[in-house]
Amino acid sequence: MSNQPTFLSSLQPFLQEAWQKAAFKQAMPVQEEAIPLLMTGRDVIAESPTGTGKTLAYVLPMLHKIDPKRQQVQAVVMASSRELIMQIQEEIRTFGGGVVTSAGMIGGANIKRQIERLKKPPHIVCGTPGRLLELIQMKKLKMHEVKLIVLDEGDELFGTALAEPVQSVIKSAMKDRQLALFSATLPAAAEEKAKEIMNDPETVKISKGSLPQEGEVRHIYFTCTWKEKQQMIEKVMRAFDPERMLAFIKDITDVNVMSEKLAYKGWKNGVLHSELRKEERVKAIREFRNGTAPILFATDVAARGLDVKGLTHVLHFEAPHHAREYTHRSGRTGRAGEDGTVITLITSEFQEKELKKIARQTGVELEKYEFFKGKAVPAKK
Repeated sequence: MSNQPTFLSSLQPFLQEAWQKAAFKQAMPVQEEAIPLLMTGRDVIAESPTGTGKTLAYVLPMLHKIDPKRQQVQAVVMASSRELIMQIQEEIRTFGGGVVTSAGMIGGANIKRQIERLKKPPHIVCGTPGRLLELIQMKKLKMHEVKLIVLDEGDELFGTALAEPVQSVIKSAMKDRQLALFSATLPAAAEEKAKEIMNDPETVKISKGSLPQEGEVRHIYFTCTWKEKQQMIEKVMRAFDPERMLAFIKDITDVNVMSEKLAYKGWKNGVLHSELRKEERVKAIREFRNGTAPILFATDVAARGLDVKGLTHVLHFEAPHHAREYTHRSGRTGRAGEDGTVITLITSEFQEKELKKIARQTGVELEKYEFFKGKAVPAKK
């Protein structure tokens, strides 16, 4: 593939310039396939693994279609988490070249301030479905000029209680609007729901195999009791010395407890969950990104859409329940040709059996490890 993707010449000059500036080695498959379709006005359903350039696959055509001279909301992006919305806005800012404006409308944040920002309407609004619907019902967010609606992590939007507000937001736009759905994993039920509200959508499915060479990712697990978990994390930190490790914990209380215990032992770390204030989240992500806090404890929802370059390790503090969860979490390491390590802590034989089943389903080579004299070594059979 040449360095210049085929779609580049059809984009507006400021986007071509931003692409050159970003110095990508090449376009990702989901971009090569979805961008031309979105440019021609088709509705699109796209499934592509975590970290494969999905955001840019819809941000570029969206920015291309915006008329900067018209001070109206012309595109809407819906996503389920604050982190994902912040990341989408980051991409819009980077590629919008100061020409296109955007605003984030997130549930739980100050609605008065958001209404204020809609008085001089931004070109693009990114938000959580519930909050967007609230603003539409208050007649503060006008949808009559919206030409494109994007659902990011569409499986999450259709597979949960968010499905109703999502559909209401879509219905509030004009009939001839364009609709796009992007997701890392798309269960059949979510895909069917999407097709019901779309106009003859094109489906783009990118498999792991068609992606540029990933780094080598090791998948290993340790067994321990629940009580030993804190010690296990300390051992993992010592033995692997991760540059950046994202540790998934289900319960917010456990996240806080683990974080405090490790901090007390001298391990600088951060936490990410839904009960934090915006400033606390931003600080945690910043310290994790710049390496001052090499370990970040996060719940699944809080980590959705969190993309960190140089994420060397992923830790499943508890065994994942199903293959999708394992894939979503683990796919955050070993990106763009980097190597990575995925570590799972197991507390029972049942969990071990389940993990092996997940490994078979996802085609992952899994190895059992143990600690010997402070070193992580393959467990004796």
